[in-house]
Amino acid sequence: MGKELEKNYDPKAIENKLYEKWLNKKYFSAKVDKKKKPFTIVMPPPNITGKLHMGHALDNTLQDILIRFKRMQGFEALWIPGTDHASISTEVKVINKLKDQGIDKRELGREGFLKATWEWKEEYGNTITSQLKKIGSSCDWDRERFTMDEGCSKAVEKVFVNLYNRGYIYKGSRIINWCPVCQTSISDAEVEHEEQAGHFWHIKYPIVGTDEFVEIATTRPETLLGDSAVAVHPEDERYQHLIGKKVMLPLVNKEIPVVADTYVDKEFGTGVVKITPAHDPNDFEVGKRHNLPEINVMNDDATINERGGKYAGMDRYEARKAMVADLDALGLLVKVEDHTHNVGTHDRCKTTVEPLIKQQWFVKMEELAKPAIEALKNGDLEFIPDRFDKTYLHWLENIRDWCISRQLWWGHRIPAYYCDKCGEIVIAKESERPTVCPKCGHDHLTQDEDTLDTWFSSALWPFSTLGWPENTEELDYFYPTDVLVTGYDIIFFWVIRMVFSGYEHMKQVPFHKVLIHGLVRDSEGRKMSKSLGNGIDPLEVIDSYGADALRLTLITGNAPGNDMRFYHERVEASRNFANKVWNASRFIMMNIEKAEVSDTIDLSTLTQADKWILSKVNTLAKDVTDNLDKFELGIAVQKIYDFIWEEFCDWYIEMVKPRLYNDEDETKAAVLWTLKTVLINSLKLLHPYMPFVTEEIFCTLQDKEESIMISSWPEFKEEWNFEADEEAVEIIKTAVKGIRNVRSEMNVPPSKKATVIVVSESEKVRTIFEDSKVFFATLGYASEVKIQANNEGISPDAVSTVIQDATIYMPFAELVDIEKEIERLEKEKARLEGELNRVKGMLSNERFVSKAPQAKIDEEKAKLEKYANMMEQVVERLNHFKA
Repeated sequence: MGKELEKNYDPKAIENKLYEKWLNKKYFSAKVDKKKKPFTIVMPPPNITGKLHMGHALDNTLQDILIRFKRMQGFEALWIPGTDHASISTEVKVINKLKDQGIDKRELGREGFLKATWEWKEEYGNTITSQLKKIGSSCDWDRERFTMDEGCSKAVEKVFVNLYNRGYIYKGSRIINWCPVCQTSISDAEVEHEEQAGHFWHIKYPIVGTDEFVEIATTRPETLLGDSAVAVHPEDERYQHLIGKKVMLPLVNKEIPVVADTYVDKEFGTGVVKITPAHDPNDFEVGKRHNLPEINVMNDDATINERGGKYAGMDRYEARKAMVADLDALGLLVKVEDHTHNVGTHDRCKTTVEPLIKQQWFVKMEELAKPAIEALKNGDLEFIPDRFDKTYLHWLENIRDWCISRQLWWGHRIPAYYCDKCGEIVIAKESERPTVCPKCGHDHLTQDEDTLDTWFSSALWPFSTLGWPENTEELDYFYPTDVLVTGYDIIFFWVIRMVFSGYEHMKQVPFHKVLIHGLVRDSEGRKMSKSLGNGIDPLEVIDSYGADALRLTLITGNAPGNDMRFYHERVEASRNFANKVWNASRFIMMNIEKAEVSDTIDLSTLTQADKWILSKVNTLAKDVTDNLDKFELGIAVQKIYDFIWEEFCDWYIEMVKPRLYNDEDETKAAVLWTLKTVLINSLKLLHPYMPFVTEEIFCTLQDKEESIMISSWPEFKEEWNFEADEEAVEIIKTAVKGIRNVRSEMNVPPSKKATVIVVSESEKVRTIFEDSKVFFATLGYASEVKIQANNEGISPDAVSTVIQDATIYMPFAELVDIEKEIERLEKEKARLEGELNRVKGMLSNERFVSKAPQAKIDEEKAKLEKYANMMEQVVERLNHFKA
């Protein structure tokens, strides 16, 4: 062989070197090959503003494991990487950078700002992709995409035009999420709901023409200025007489109607609710049903507008205080109750989102959602775990029209053009930009200022990345993709949009399976966040422990859909495992160096121990493949880990050392072949999880294949299935464990050898021990192994351990020096006598008993009982030895 591993495993010395090798050799590249079956994953595109965090590390490690597994299985495995332009967060980053330079976005103008943003993207936008390479992501980097590259932009334009022409896209006034700081509409995905302490303000609304009033309770009294009605349930007997009457809107002194609507919950609050169609999505729907006016009382910066009378110009919270004070002064404030409720905030700037009615572009969702619902029900789409089916269906079956316009400059500009003369709207691609109004012939049209929601482009990701709208051979071969890996926090928004987009534009599901993973939390179970300061940088972990250790830690114990906790101790354990694999491999290679190891062997020359470990790794390949096919990645790696550490290193290597060290042993060729074969198969099974250490060992161990990455995945072989030998060695292992337990209880050091006598009436069991005598003696610390059918000649003081169909004996005198043991027991007896006298003295002392806390007295009584039991055992053993 000539090559050997360094004495110590150093991830820093190999990881970058190996990744460069993989890139240069184009191992990650996939091409259309009709002779092979394709397997495709598209990477959820991280934002260009981002840097690698633990969520990314987990998400991409899971994808990398799957793609490496399938690549080794012989699939044409394509993993498409890419990044998202992230409209809002990128625009905020660039605005802040310009501010630092004393430049205002508006001064630059749209073109100047976009030029500055593209420059920012070139400088910082590739940070996360370079970091993804550090964890070993085996993406086809030659196919890397960006949601605003030329191809994706063409796809976005085509989709907008097609959906508009089919009547699915319209412009209208509806309630949207509005961020008063970023001054844009935002999607549901960008709204974080958090519990906040607030209040219920109970307010009287006088009934016109009577002395009566109704009492309403609201968490947002400032929106009272935009009330169009109050509503009661049509079957609520308390308020039947009020339906159709009017109430006087406090502070505004305007009459508004009382309407009956089933939206009202009779049991909640007072059973009367204020209806503010322009400031609440549910009220908006009620307003449509009753033809109520939509009165927006807020400016874009969340100050009260000119409709607010004396409160105009006030910030929303300032107006709230002033209005509550005025209501109180008028005797219309009944009470104020503390109330904790969920408040939507913008995930970027943490500002409380304001539901506002605005003229925006929307996608009609009801019809588009139907095929996405059917996909899950007919099995074309599958969630892992399937408990997310309910969530997916709940969102689709209750879906609202999707607001797709954003008041931003960075993003795909809406391809809508307005005639400056007659207002006609023309929808067209950039390449077909209208120069003349088709309605009035006017030659000046202005493009819509807004851009599209970032999710509009990422909804097309599974097919736009493969060349759509062009009919490419990649699209035909690699689509639909096989699996999407994503966190449960974005399932509703991104997954749903990709599914309905796939059906609408490709007429088929975009992926067959969706593997959902949870969050990576800190060791206390808290979500990692900047505010808590508990984030852990994956790159720092890689720097200290290596990428393989990080990857193994993220996957060990990981179950689909469940959150996991991140402990540094677990990373150390993962690094220790890498060291174990490295050191075991070095040991095996050092022994292989001394002899020629054939690539083939007559299996009949293998010993029972060889057949056992070969059969074990054979079964492991079958089990791990089955687990990976079911996306049980955490279960699979635990099996690999346990096999390598326990069965292979702690048992098999120890079993065969006497044969390795004995040049006369005729089974040496068999053991060397077995060691090399089992190690190679173990490395292959481990490779998707720990790509770097396995590649370095594999390429040093053998020279038949140039990389483990493109080697073949281990498959179950019937000729390696040795069930009888597995059963036999498991019997030996049970016996060894029993011997070690007995010796441990007696504090016998491993260096102290003793005769081991195996007694069994079963000839089969005696034969098993006879065939395994050499390694059984080594593992059982035996000076001699005797195998017999009965107890004849066994000393009555011999200690024993019982296993199925056999008893293992060891002469006591060989385990323990009786004179020394008597001396030790005499000392222990004297110590216990002292402890007993002390405790008895305390408990017979009336002063102590009368003044000491009961807990202390109980503690001393427990000690008395413990020392008395120990003394009884010591005396019994002394009597036995002195007899």
